[in-house]
Amino acid sequence: MTKHVLPPNLPPRILRREAAAAYVGVCPNTFDEMVAAGTMPEPRILHLTCKGYDVRQLDAAVDALPSRGGRPAADHGGWTDAPQIASAR
Repeated sequence: MTKHVLPPNLPPRILRREAAAAYVGVCPNTFDEMVAAGTMPEPRILHLTCKGYDVRQLDAAVDALPSRGGRPAADHGGWTDAPQIASAR
């Protein structure tokens, strides 16, 4: 079986759960909670039981998180499932 390896200058487009959690800076359990709450996207189905998170959707979800002032830092960048962010109190 041939192992497919990306060149060092080409980052993966899809990340597994643990890598996706690390990418957005939280532990895997917190990441699961964020997915359940709708602040992070649902995984993509890659093959049967294999699923992963699209880096572009993760970027858009992080951009949509509220800043300290309670507003998203940027628009959703095309992520149509982006949650509506309520202002922080």
